Amino acid sequence: MELDGRVVVVTGGTRGVGAGIARSFLAAGAEVAVCARRPPDRPVSADGREASFTGLDLRDAGAVRDFFDAVAGRYGRLDCLVNNAGGTPYRLLGEGDAERHARVVELNLVAPMTASLAAHPWLKRARGSVVMIGSVSGTRPSPGTAAYGAAKAGLENLARSMAVEWAPEVRVNSLVLGMVRTELAHLHYGDEAGIEAVGATVPLGRLAEPADVGDAAVFLASDRARYVSGASLLVHGGGERPAFLDAATVNKEG
Repeated sequence: MELDGRVVVVTGGTRGVGAGIARSFLAAGAEVAVCARRPPDRPVSADGREASFTGLDLRDAGAVRDFFDAVAGRYGRLDCLVNNAGGTPYRLLGEGDAERHARVVELNLVAPMTASLAAHPWLKRARGSVVMIGSVSGTRPSPGTAAYGAAKAGLENLARSMAVEWAPEVRVNSLVLGMVRTELAHLHYGDEAGIEAVGATVPLGRLAEPADVGDAAVFLASDRARYVSGASLLVHGGGERPAFLDAATVNKEG
C-alpha cells in the first residue's frame, strides 16, 4: 500500500472527480477526509475502507482552519491536500453579472488558496504536498466559462509560486484536466452516444474516468514524485484532435 499511514484531505470529495480521487487514495492505503457543502449520497469508499466526511463551506476561512486542525488532531498528521472543489455553470461573460462571475473565481481560486494556507502548518511538519486540480480551460480560450478559465489559469500560477515559497518542506503540483466522465456527464455531453462521440475526439479515444485523475493525484502525493514540485501534469488523453486531421481525412476520402 503505497500511501499506508498517510493522511489526505480531498475538497469537494463527495462525488464526481473528487470522489474518484478519494477512492484512489483509499486504495493506496491512505486515511482520507473529504469535505463539501453537502454530504455524499452514499459513503465514499474503496477496498472496504471509507473516507470521513465533514460539511464545510470553503469560503469561511475560520471554519476551514478549524477543519484542518480537527483532521490533523484526529489522525496526528496531514500529508496531502487535494484542492478539487470547483466548477462553473455555462454562462457567456457578457450575460452574467459581476457578482456571479466573482463567485466562480472565489470558488476556483480563492478557496484553494484558503485551504492551502490552513493546511500549510500541518503539511510542513509532515513534509507533505498539495495537489491542485486545474483544467485545460485555464490554458486556452474558454468561451462560456471565461471566469472559470481565468481562475484555473491563476490556480496554476499560484501552485508554481507556492512550490517556490514552501520548498523544501512542501511540494506543490497541479493536475490539468481535460474532459472527465462523471455522473453529471450527460448534462454536458448528452446521452451515451453523445458521450462516445465526444470521447472519440480525444486522441486516446475516450473521456477520462475519475480513477484516471485519482491515480495521477496519488502519484504526485507519493514518494515516487519526491523530486516533482511546481509541475503541471496534463491528464487529458492527448488533448483534442486537431481539426485539420479530420479535414485531411475528408479530403483524402473525397
